[in-house]
Amino acid sequence: MQAPVIGLSTYREQARWGVWDAPADLLPTTYAEAVERAGGVPVLLPPLDPSAAPTVVTRLDGLVICGGADVDPERYGAAPHPRTAGWRPGRDAWELALLDAADAAGLPVLGICRGMQVMAVHRGGELDQHTPDVVGHDEHSPGGDAYGSVDVDTLPGTRLRALVGDKGEVDCHHHQSVRRHPGYVPAARAADGTLEAMEAPGDRFELAVQWHPETRDDAGLFRGLVAAAQRRP
Repeated sequence: MQAPVIGLSTYREQARWGVWDAPADLLPTTYAEAVERAGGVPVLLPPLDPSAAPTVVTRLDGLVICGGADVDPERYGAAPHPRTAGWRPGRDAWELALLDAADAAGLPVLGICRGMQVMAVHRGGELDQHTPDVVGHDEHSPGGDAYGSVDVDTLPGTRLRALVGDKGEVDCHHHQSVRRHPGYVPAARAADGTLEAMEAPGDRFELAVQWHPETRDDAGLFRGLVAAAQRRP
C-alpha cells in the first residue's frame, strides 16, 4: 500500500534565510515531520488562486489546515476587535476553497489552531476574537513564541477520545476561539469552558483542535488522519 499524500496549508510571509530577505511560503518543520512519522507523505500547499483548489485536492489523500494568523472577521460578519490583526485575505480565500474542494471529494481533514477556526467559519460559524475577554486569563496564549500548557478533557463517544484518550495537557497558542460551529459537535474543552476541539458526525474524518499536536509526541491525531486517508477508495 502506498503512503497517502497529505496536503499542508502554509504561510506566505516575509522571511529571512542565508543572504535572503524575501517573501516566502513556509511552515514549521514539525508539521511535516508529524505527518511523516504517522506514515503519510507531506506536501506543502502555498496560498494560490482559489480556482486551483479542486485540481490540487484531486492529488491529495488528506488535508491539514495549519496554524497561523487571525481569520478576517469580515468572513463571519464581524467588525475587527482591537486585538484582531494581521489577517491574510489570500490565505483565507485559499484555505476556504480547499475546504470546499475537500467537501466535494470527501477528503479527510484535520484543522490545527487557526485551522479549527477556518473550518468553523467555512461552515458559517463565528469566533470569539479575543479569548481572554471571555475567560479572564491569557493561559491559552501567554505571548511571544511561548505556548500555553492547557489541560483538556475530550468528550465521551467522540472520534477524538478514541484517538488521544480522555484527557491530557496540550500546547496552545490561540488568542481567539470558536463560538459557533454549525455542522460540528464539541469534542474537547478546557477547564475554563473554551472549546478546544470539534468534529463532524459521521464516517468522514473531519476533526479540528485548537492546540498544536505537532509540537509534542502526540501522534494520535496524525495517525488518525493518515489511517482515514488510507481507507479512501
